[in-house]
Amino acid sequence: MQTIDSANIETGHVPIGRFAPSPTGRMHLGNVAAALISWLSVKSRHGRWIVRMEDLDAGRSRQEYAEAIVDDLGWLGLEPDSGGLDPQYRQSSRHALYEEALGKLRSFGLVYPCMCTRAELHAVGAPHASDGRVIYGGRCRPAGFPAVVPEPADLPHALRLYVPGGVRTVRDMVFGPYRADLAADFGDFVLRRADGAWAYQLAVVVDDADMGVDEVVRGADLLSSALPQNYICELLGYREPVYGHIPVLCNSAGRRLSKRDGDASMEHLRAVCTAEEIIGRLAFLYGLRPDAAPVAAAELAMDFSWHNIPAKECICL
Repeated sequence: MQTIDSANIETGHVPIGRFAPSPTGRMHLGNVAAALISWLSVKSRHGRWIVRMEDLDAGRSRQEYAEAIVDDLGWLGLEPDSGGLDPQYRQSSRHALYEEALGKLRSFGLVYPCMCTRAELHAVGAPHASDGRVIYGGRCRPAGFPAVVPEPADLPHALRLYVPGGVRTVRDMVFGPYRADLAADFGDFVLRRADGAWAYQLAVVVDDADMGVDEVVRGADLLSSALPQNYICELLGYREPVYGHIPVLCNSAGRRLSKRDGDASMEHLRAVCTAEEIIGRLAFLYGLRPDAAPVAAAELAMDFSWHNIPAKECICL
């Protein structure tokens, strides 16, 4: 696995980071924090920064939100080097790549159909993770692996990936080593849902590999997902990215910010703040500056260090 020391990056290698928002609404301050730290990290090493629209949720994704995200990033001084509104950086246009990856996993005899309904998955007695996530109990799982299980033509079904037992470890730039037993803590997870939609775990891995992304920055609430994603990387022979999971921002009630928090939305913030005020406030909250004085993003990139980011699950505004 890569280390975070730039001296260990091979000669001539250009680091590539990414910000991957869902265009289902205007960005809030927590989204901006992830974008800012991702941008600072890769720019401090003279790398490239990609903006990719994760628009697999066709029912909620909107072009106007994608346009607003790109406009907000530009206003903040976080200009992408590629992506943004380019169609090839939208997940909705990348189905063929996901299908190819699924085909490879099928050929290993590790994919099987699951006919369980949502009600069955959430039935009383089903194991749950600490975050409320349901751990699949294996109702449709074949007796042994590898196994080639044909898909039923007349029944709606998801496709799951077999997960072996054993503790796996990923190293995070903020939290250090993160360990879990995939089988016990995740179970066999979905690659494609019964409605045909691609699961986040597969899509994000394929996209990052295809785009050469070697650094993934996102909220601490997604730290656990690094393990199944690295499992997919390993199976498909992809290079594992370096992870940096930052504290999520919470509102005054202690709840994680969402697009429903109007006061923290970019629509509201642009009306009452300058870009430098927003950047300065975030830099202070994340330990990058001793105070919240206004500052341009480009000024922060010169002395950015991951050692300053607090290893906390959340930061309250």
